Amino acid sequence: MAPTTELLRTEAPRQFKQPSRKGKKAWRKNVDLTEVQEGLEVVRDEIIKGGVLAERPSSDLFALDTAGSSVIQKAYNKVHKPLKADEILAQRSAIPAVDTRKRSNSKVTDGVIEPSKKRKSGGVSHKEYARLREFAYGGQAVRKDVVRTDDVPSHDPWEDVGTLGLGQRSKFSFLEPPKPIREPKTLKYAPISLTASGRAVAAVKKPDAGISYNPAFLDWDELITKEGLKEVEAERKRLQAAEDERHKLERAAASAREQENEVDSGDESTWEGLESEMEADESLSRKRPERKTPAQRNKIKRRKELERKALWDAQMKKRARQAEEIRNIAKAIEAKERAKMDVIVRSDDSEADDADDRVLRRRKLGKALLPEAPLELVLPEELQDSLRLLKPEGNLLKDRFRSMLIRGKMETRRPITQPKKARRQYTEKWTYKDFKIKP
Repeated sequence: MAPTTELLRTEAPRQFKQPSRKGKKAWRKNVDLTEVQEGLEVVRDEIIKGGVLAERPSSDLFALDTAGSSVIQKAYNKVHKPLKADEILAQRSAIPAVDTRKRSNSKVTDGVIEPSKKRKSGGVSHKEYARLREFAYGGQAVRKDVVRTDDVPSHDPWEDVGTLGLGQRSKFSFLEPPKPIREPKTLKYAPISLTASGRAVAAVKKPDAGISYNPAFLDWDELITKEGLKEVEAERKRLQAAEDERHKLERAAASAREQENEVDSGDESTWEGLESEMEADESLSRKRPERKTPAQRNKIKRRKELERKALWDAQMKKRARQAEEIRNIAKAIEAKERAKMDVIVRSDDSEADDADDRVLRRRKLGKALLPEAPLELVLPEELQDSLRLLKPEGNLLKDRFRSMLIRGKMETRRPITQPKKARRQYTEKWTYKDFKIKP
């Protein structure tokens, strides 16, 4: 009796024997809601288990088996074994088979592609064909990405774009406008090579055959002889400079001794002073010249004026000749420099390779000294017959830096480690001491 009592408590009231009546109270009391309650309970259970079945898609409810069961396939193959011909035919290639159908408008012929005006939608269009042809044969599509090397630049980095706006310019109109940024004059000149011959040096010089790790004997012997002669000549110059310095010191010591001897002979000058006094007395006893008349003075004045004018004209003529000579010398030097630069420009790469970058010009750019070129020479005991036994020498960064200095791309100067600071004078104002006493 307990389950039935519990069921009646939870369910809606109902009467099965008595039919419904016409009043609203009787309708609510005597309606049978068993099916509705059961349906709600089923829906609640489906929601708890993952969702209402009627609302879920078919892919969540069903699975399509396209592979089949491997167990059933094995059992079937044991009973019904396939033929060898069927196995060979079942092995399909990834490459599609050749189509043997005959087409009326086929582009593939006996090896020659026939030109046709109309192209199918799957082929290359005329516009794309023209673009690919222009790109392949160096058309405008290729030239637009190439850096221009003509004299007319596409962009001026020294152009003054103006840092102040319109409002700021009107605000500071009483100030002087800022000067535009101008490029240095040397930017338009070609770099000057520091070699003694004046010829351009190649950026990467062609190495000598004698510096190879396994050179030929003739090339190595020629190189070591040439470098030995250079060292002998450098040692001779060093000894000559030391000898000149020694002679200079000897001459300075001899001149100092001569000055000491002159000081000792100062007593002899007293007699010369007495003789000069006697000559002065004789000059006083001479007859004084007579006074000149005004006519004589005017004549002397005219003569002096003519002499002064003649001397002035001679000086002007001499100065004009010197100015003309200076102009002629300047023109000759300019023509010589122009011819020299033309020869340098016309020199080819072989001449650039032959230029010796060790013999430098006397007048260098800047006061700093150029780094010495490394001695690229292998001694007999350092020769190796294998590239693996060769020890790397030199510094690529130093070589590139020296090459840029010799070619005139950079100025030979020391780096500024401590830049000069602006001088500022600090003064103490004494306004607190300025006071007035009221009467």
